[in-house]
Amino acid sequence: MSRVLVCGAGGFIGAHLVSRLKADGAWVRAIGLKHPEFSPVDADQFVIGDLRDPRVCREVIDQPFDQVYQLAAEMGGAGFTFTGDHDAAIMSHSALININVALACARARVPRLFFPSSACVYPASVQRDPADPHCAEPLAYPAQPDSEYGWEKLFSERLYAAHARNGSFAVRIARFHAVYGPRCTWRGGREKALAALCRKVAEADDGGEIEMWGDGAQTRSFMHVDDAIEGVLRLMRSDFAGPVNLGSEEMISIRALATAIIELSGKHLSIRPVAGPEGVRGRNSDNRLLRQQLGWSPRMPLRAGLATTYSWIASQVEAARAQKGIAATGDAGLR
Repeated sequence: MSRVLVCGAGGFIGAHLVSRLKADGAWVRAIGLKHPEFSPVDADQFVIGDLRDPRVCREVIDQPFDQVYQLAAEMGGAGFTFTGDHDAAIMSHSALININVALACARARVPRLFFPSSACVYPASVQRDPADPHCAEPLAYPAQPDSEYGWEKLFSERLYAAHARNGSFAVRIARFHAVYGPRCTWRGGREKALAALCRKVAEADDGGEIEMWGDGAQTRSFMHVDDAIEGVLRLMRSDFAGPVNLGSEEMISIRALATAIIELSGKHLSIRPVAGPEGVRGRNSDNRLLRQQLGWSPRMPLRAGLATTYSWIASQVEAARAQKGIAATGDAGLR
C-alpha cells in the first residue's frame, strides 16, 4: 500500500484526488485549512493546518511519503484573481506554501511530488485572438504571465524543477486549464466562470436575465475534474517531468457556455453583458505534448460534464434557499 500526502485537500480538486487515491488503495494523509465543504473526509488522516507555517510543513511531512501532491494555494476565479485587490496575498501566500513544502519534502526524502501549475503562466500576447489562441508549452517563455497568479505559478514551476535538478526529489508538473465539476466552489467570490454562470442561471427566475462579464466573445476550454485527476495520476506514473498542459481542447465562447447552461436549465433567460474582469481573450489547451508523453488526453465532452455540474449546483442553490427560508421562518417565530 502506497503512502500519500495530499496538500490542499479541503479544496475542490484536492478532495476529489483524495477520494480517487483511496479508491485506488492508497493510505492517504491530507492537510487543508478546512475539511471539504461538499463531501465527507475520505482520507485516513486529515490535518487542519496552514502550510504557510514551516513548522506545520515539517510536522505533516514527517516521513518519506511515496508521493506528495501539492495542491494548496491562494486562488479563485476571475473575480478574485484579476481585480488586483488580492495580488499580494496570491503571490506571498502561495510562494510561502511552495517554498515550505519543497524544503520539507527534501528534508523528509520524499521521492516524488506533483505540482499543479496553471495556463495563466502563458503570456497575454499569445492569447489575443479568441478564435486562435496559442498555448503550447514552450510559449510560456519569454515570460509575461497575464496575472500575478500566473507569475507565482511560473516561479513555483522553476522552484520545484530546481529541487529536482539538485536531487531533492522527482517532480511532475501539469499546467491546469479551467477545472470544473460537482463539489466545486459555486459562490462566495472565488468561484470560477463556469460555476458562476451555473449559479446565476439556477438562481434566476424563468423569463428573467443573467449578467455576463464582458462581451462573451472571450473563449476558454473547461476540463472535468475526473479528467484532471486521471491526468495527474497518469503523469505521476510516467517518466515525464513536464511541465505539460492538462486541459480540454473543446474550446467555447463564454456567451455560448452561458447559452448552453440556460438550455440545460429549461428556462427562458436573456444574457446581459456587464463590465467585469475577463482575463485573456482566448485560451485553449494544446495537448500535443500530453498525447505524445502519456498517450492520453481528457475525454469528457463539455455537454455531458456540464449537465451533471449544473444539476449539482442547482441542487445547492435550492438547498441554500430552503435553509434561508427555514431561518426566516424561525426568526419570524421569535418575534
